[in-house]
Amino acid sequence: MKMENQSLEFSYHLTLDPFVIPPGGKYPIFVFGIVIYLFGMFCNLTLLFLIILKKNLHKPMYFILFSLPFTDLIGITTTLPKILSDIVTETHNIYYPFCVLQAFLLHMYGGGILFILAAMSFDRYVAICMPLRYSSIMTPRLVVYIICLVWGLDFILIVTFFSLQTRVSRCRSVIMNVFCDNPSLLKLTCGDTTLNNIIGLFNTAVIQALSVSIQAYSYFRILIACVGKRKFNARAKAVNTCVAQLVILVIFEIVATFTVLSHRFKNVSADLQKIMGMLIFIVPPLLNPIVYGIYTSEIQKTFLNILKNRVCV
Repeated sequence: MKMENQSLEFSYHLTLDPFVIPPGGKYPIFVFGIVIYLFGMFCNLTLLFLIILKKNLHKPMYFILFSLPFTDLIGITTTLPKILSDIVTETHNIYYPFCVLQAFLLHMYGGGILFILAAMSFDRYVAICMPLRYSSIMTPRLVVYIICLVWGLDFILIVTFFSLQTRVSRCRSVIMNVFCDNPSLLKLTCGDTTLNNIIGLFNTAVIQALSVSIQAYSYFRILIACVGKRKFNARAKAVNTCVAQLVILVIFEIVATFTVLSHRFKNVSADLQKIMGMLIFIVPPLLNPIVYGIYTSEIQKTFLNILKNRVCV
């Protein structure tokens, strides 16, 4: 009976590998982290509410855009509160089911951003290259199909390699990170994980290839269309609508690349690797709504009008 209880405890209780924090540093780090989290929540919720409440934003572009701050909220909320709580309480335990859920949501977040940006680039391609047919092509039904395809394809790909976790047994209970992801979960196993690694790499390649190819094609056609425009104002306006999406893509890919590279060099400290891993779900949620607020005039004007009305009242 005692052995069964120990086995059950091992099955469900995992230990996260914490940061090495200097004495007196945990509370300043906690406060700084809370400020970052609240700022990210405020920016993304503001963007969500603007799209929901303001009729001038009830357009295909913004309905697709709605998924982006929603995805950012998943990324930053899934991990940062748990990490900050562990820092203050100095308890670094996590239940195995919650660890799997956290890893699943993080991978949904990563794939979701790339698919959403691909969908948004297609919308801009239709708007700029086929402006007279935009309304007939980007119908409400097609927009719903695109959104369902984005989330459905992301869900299927992520579920596929997470379902393979059940085929291998676990013999370790320490997650070598401050949060859970699929590579960390695989390191807990003692069986052959070759198939898991192959499927994981294949799914990652599919997500990247689909997203990048759709965006590359869309922006290439947009570039050709813009070069053909004789009016400078029309060309500048067309390009400006795509700048925000390109900036967000570049930010995400740079952060993701640095995260991957930090785990490939042996001379990189464990704490730096953890920090680099955290950047991928902190930096994009902080910058994405700001970038859209700066480069998308309609969102910027809507937000400023609300502020002016509040001040006047």
